[in-house]
Amino acid sequence: MLGRVNHVAIAVPDLTAATASYRDQLGAEVTAPQALSEHGVTVVFVNLPNTKVELLEPLGDASPIAAFLEKNPAGGMHHICYEVVDILAARDQLKASGARVLGSGEPKIGAHGKPVLFLHPKDFYGTLIELEQV
Repeated sequence: MLGRVNHVAIAVPDLTAATASYRDQLGAEVTAPQALSEHGVTVVFVNLPNTKVELLEPLGDASPIAAFLEKNPAGGMHHICYEVVDILAARDQLKASGARVLGSGEPKIGAHGKPVLFLHPKDFYGTLIELEQV
């Protein structure tokens, strides 16, 4: 079911500062900020030869990232995203095995313009999992 790692997401309290750190100190190629109002975040992607790192900050007070940063004020790893070929088949297989899909269970469009779903971290050893259809 799982394909390659699409990205590892890091929640940050200041996206501008985090972008500068990755770009200026680590010499990374970083995309322009993208506001994703449906997900309550603003993101940039750090492009690497074999995957990406997503830096995300809250977009508004109701953002799930705001709650994460209240518990982790300095930021930290938020989720890992895996690629799947068929997100609906993956969802159905996971639900049949007892895994919990967050939200309505219907895919939303993610930062790459592709369908995504999130899986409950308690079902995957404390790690929030994002699935992205490729």
